[in-house]
Amino acid sequence: MTETPTRAQRFAALVAPAAQRAGYTGHGSNARLARDTGMSESSVSRMLKGQAIPELKFFPAVAEKVGVGLLDLLAEMGIPPESLQPLSETGQSQVGSASISPAEAADRLGLSDPVSREMLFATIERLKRLEQQQDDQPARGNEHGGAAAQ
Repeated sequence: MTETPTRAQRFAALVAPAAQRAGYTGHGSNARLARDTGMSESSVSRMLKGQAIPELKFFPAVAEKVGVGLLDLLAEMGIPPESLQPLSETGQSQVGSASISPAEAADRLGLSDPVSREMLFATIERLKRLEQQQDDQPARGNEHGGAAAQ
């Protein structure tokens, strides 16, 4: 009888080949991936061997650096990607609706597992920071009067 893979093993089965495709191969590849994601080298090694799952705060960086969708990583942790998609135009109206907290969003999505909820919260916070960073940067081409002025 075959054993069911652990979450860490499923996570590694997704991330390890993607890391290789992204160029993280050969001597020093774990150190480079660690540097690029902000993780420790030992954490990267355990992640790629299917022995551990990184902290949630590293998911966006791992997804970006190895070229895997963040939703795919979340799905490996048991959060169905379709539950994180925005409401459709034919679904519940978003026009004029009040903001909801991340906890309310998790409740509405039916997420009861504490790990799933924390992953959703971490993803929301990361997306908020990325949005703020984009808002803080001047538009490309506008720094010196735009391309036409140059």
